[in-house]
Order: sequence, then structure tokens, then C-alpha cells
Amino acid sequence: MPGLLRGVARTAAVAGTATAVSNRVSRRQAGRWAQQDYEQQQQYAQQPAAPPSPAAPPPAAAPDDMTRKIEQLKQLGDLKAQGVLTDEEFERQKRLLLG
Repeated sequence: MPGLLRGVARTAAVAGTATAVSNRVSRRQAGRWAQQDYEQQQQYAQQPAAPPSPAAPPPAAAPDDMTRKIEQLKQLGDLKAQGVLTDEEFERQKRLLLG
């Protein structure tokens, strides 16, 4: 019986030590990750914001470009007439095409 008790006590001591070490390692690792996250947030906050790029004026439409746009508008009109496009889709595509 004393041998059994000694074995149980040894197992409890080893298990308790393993648990304590595991918890300590987990806390230390969590602290490291938190520190890295904090440092990354600080670096991100210190980066200067990029100045907005100036808006470029729309290019003048060339005659070929106008012909292409007219053809595309005709195609959109045909799709709408066939029921492929809804009124909202047609208007959105027309706005995109005409700028």
C-alpha cells in the first residue's frame, strides 16, 4: 500500500507541475502576442496618410469613341427591350457608359 500511495503522489506532483508550466507558457505567449499586436498598431498609427491624388479631367471623346459608345447604347437598348435588363440596370449601365 505505501508503494501505491507513493506512485499516486508522484503522479499528482508531476501532473500539477506540468499544468503550472503549461499555464505559465500560455500566459507568456499571450503576452508576447499582445505586445506584437500593440507594436503593429502603433506603427500603423504613425504612418503618414497618403495625400489624395488629384482628380484627372475626363478625356475628350474622340469620334471613334463616340461611335463605340453609341453602339454600346444601342446594345443596351436591345437588351432592355428583350427583357434581359431591368430599367434600373439599364440606367446604371448607361450612366457608367456615358461617364
